[in-house]
Amino acid sequence: MKQDSTRNTAYTVDCEDYVHVVKFNPFDSGDACSLIAYGGNNYVVVGTCRFQEEDAEVEGMQYKTLRTFHHGIRVDAIAWSPETRLDALPPQIRFCTAASDRKLRLFTSDLQDKNEFKTFDGHSDYINDLVFAPKEGQEVASVSDDHTCRVWDLEGNEKAHFVLRSPGMSVCWHPEEAFKLMVAEKNGTIRFYDLITQQAILSLECEQTPLMSADWCLKNTLKIGAVAGSDWLIWDITRSSYPQDKRPVHVDRARLFRWSRVNENLFATTGYPGKTTTQLLVHHLGHPQPILTGTAAVGSGLTWHRTLPLCAVGGDHKIFFWVTEM
Repeated sequence: MKQDSTRNTAYTVDCEDYVHVVKFNPFDSGDACSLIAYGGNNYVVVGTCRFQEEDAEVEGMQYKTLRTFHHGIRVDAIAWSPETRLDALPPQIRFCTAASDRKLRLFTSDLQDKNEFKTFDGHSDYINDLVFAPKEGQEVASVSDDHTCRVWDLEGNEKAHFVLRSPGMSVCWHPEEAFKLMVAEKNGTIRFYDLITQQAILSLECEQTPLMSADWCLKNTLKIGAVAGSDWLIWDITRSSYPQDKRPVHVDRARLFRWSRVNENLFATTGYPGKTTTQLLVHHLGHPQPILTGTAAVGSGLTWHRTLPLCAVGGDHKIFFWVTEM
């Protein structure tokens, strides 16, 4: 299946604010639509999406805002809770944000009268990433420029604290083994921690810096991907602590790496927001060149749909969506 590799967006959604971060819900919420959350300078907006690729009745894409949450400060990262359900009565929306004031905020809403939020204090510098425990959703892990990874309960109590050797850039939670956490550091080291013993059990090396983003492949949990400098790098953790495959991709510096949720050979990277545009590249491990190139006006954030080969990037008052082949 040949496709034109330079592609304009398949779909766009207009937003009221600059979009700093965008996140599809990676968990099944019990509804045919996909939940998406995006954060701007003041708000988090939660909405639903449906695409013609999954529903022939839909022309292109349908988007509907469910609720706008006042945040009062710039949103830097969003994580969805697996406890989010649209098929419950009443429904429950739960997510956590990281903000530029070094605090985490946990939001819980029934989309009617109940709207609660709790603030988690503890990080002393910028928070780069956060994630919920994927099975029960009773804990949140976060990584920061303060050289720590912290694990919190939903009351905001710190349950674990790992001291890093450089800023923590990405954190991922193993989908099956709930006590395994992956932490990627800016100095090019990726470590796996056992949350029971609170010890590091394995580490991988980029051998180049700065590592800006890393991701755990959920379709094949032996695979880890990252971007460091202007390259993407991929490890098979059973083989070596050094990358099995790497390639230069972004002329300036690479910013984000995200595995597709439907194919273990498909992943996307973004370059640094340039003066006007950000480049999105979609890669397939079977192809020497990127299979799709997209650009977004000063884009930020990168997220894959839970069941489609479709990814989204935020931008200036817009979210951009691209569809690729498997």
